[in-house]
Amino acid sequence: MDWTLIVMIVVMVGIFYLFIIRPESKKKKKLAEMRSSLSVGDTITTIGGLLGKVVSVDEEKITFETSEDRVRVQIAKWGISTVGKALEEPPK
Repeated sequence: MDWTLIVMIVVMVGIFYLFIIRPESKKKKKLAEMRSSLSVGDTITTIGGLLGKVVSVDEEKITFETSEDRVRVQIAKWGISTVGKALEEPPK
């Protein structure tokens, strides 16, 4: 087998790791840290687009209020998209 072919395959695997695998694992780690640091009073946005204020934090789930009517919703921690900022309306 030709050594240049082996070198090219190793280079391609390295590039694949640097540009795809590594950033994705950093993103997952950051999301896990954000979800584990949730506390009562934080404003959250769920993956489904619900906005609310955290009232209870459990090991695997959280409870949050969605409106002034004090509607409480329980959701698994993995369903949290962002913490601390509400979605802005898109421009029309």
